Amino acid sequence: MATARVRQREVSLAPTETFLPQRRTLPALREAAAHCRGCPLYLHATQTVFGEGAAHAGIMLVGEQPGDREDLTGKPFVGPAGQLLDEALEEAGIDRREVYVTNAVKHFNFEPRGKFRLHKRPPVTAIKACMPWLKAELAVVKPAVVVLLGATAAQAVFGAKFRITRERGKVLEHELASRIIATLHPSAILRAPDAAARAEGRKTLVADLELAARHDAVTT
Repeated sequence: MATARVRQREVSLAPTETFLPQRRTLPALREAAAHCRGCPLYLHATQTVFGEGAAHAGIMLVGEQPGDREDLTGKPFVGPAGQLLDEALEEAGIDRREVYVTNAVKHFNFEPRGKFRLHKRPPVTAIKACMPWLKAELAVVKPAVVVLLGATAAQAVFGAKFRITRERGKVLEHELASRIIATLHPSAILRAPDAAARAEGRKTLVADLELAARHDAVTT
């Protein structure tokens, strides 16, 4: 245990801004993020999971962090939550190929449990450390609408006091984007206690995605 603490102290971190490339394009950002050492999460994750999708998408979806499948494949939203998101997007009339999907935190934070790696909510330090990457993605993509999936993504933008239960279904403004919608994370829907709750959560997610699509259409 003492050795582990020593190793942790010896970890060399640097401000995230020092890893940002001078030329701000999605390929350049993705390559630079692969080498980010802005927080300790990179030590145990398989790789950085950067955003992907249409370079100038009208809608940007922002989740919490990569999960186990995402960490292994290097792609966002490809596990069970991603499958539910794909279904909700289709039901809302949105082509995933035309949106940009990313996370507030780019490395998987987990707790080993036997053969499994269980998701842990990322610490505030990691959320803050990753914010320059999200800001850079927003600056390059310039989406008409940003959809924040879940409390972590929403609080990363609006602060710790933000509550999706109070604000979902609204189109909000922020200095990062003129139109922001906060809604449920697909993984929260999957964790709902019964089929009725999951169905209601899915209905809520689809409704909020439809709202995003309508506001995207207004700007195009």
